[in-house]
Amino acid sequence: MVQAAAKTQLVTFAEFVAWKPDHSIYELHDGVIVEMPQPVGDHEEITSFLSEKVMLEFLRLGLPYGIYKTVLIKPSNSDSGYSPDVLVLNRPNLVNEPLWKKSSTVTQGASIPLVIEVVSTNWRVDYLTKVKDYEEMGIFEYWIVDYLGLGGSRFIGSPKQPTISVYELVDGEYQVSLFKGDEQIVSPNFPELVLTANQVFQSGS
Repeated sequence: MVQAAAKTQLVTFAEFVAWKPDHSIYELHDGVIVEMPQPVGDHEEITSFLSEKVMLEFLRLGLPYGIYKTVLIKPSNSDSGYSPDVLVLNRPNLVNEPLWKKSSTVTQGASIPLVIEVVSTNWRVDYLTKVKDYEEMGIFEYWIVDYLGLGGSRFIGSPKQPTISVYELVDGEYQVSLFKGDEQIVSPNFPELVLTANQVFQSGS
């Protein structure tokens, strides 16, 4: 989802948070500030649809979760900060987050039951960089929603087609399952969620 760097010099995460404007979306990738492009309508429709479906499920289950749009995820071992499309937070753990009160930033996998990225332009960030960082943070579940089938064939197969990749943390490492067409998505956090890949893709059409 990277479009263009806003600044060329490397900055720390603290400098990034102090600089970041309130009404634009930026991420920090290893010290480089990156301005995120304005999403297209299909992207936003899918993001909204998934937010609604996931929220209905955790409310039905009575879980102390919330969905947050402007919160940053900061990996502990790098000057990076990500602003995901859908971020589910475990509210009770936020008291343990050192950057929460000051900069609405989370750093612990225990705070993040689920994160979802909807692929747009630079799919490598979602499939390579964020997979690595989210795995190292201990984020239990990570979805990549590739509704245009843009990802590399080693990630979504060949011929390329719209794919939802669900990464589940097992013994400290991600195991991935791919869902396409009318296949029902299997969510480790929400095993009773009834949702097919096509229902997600068609929500943006």
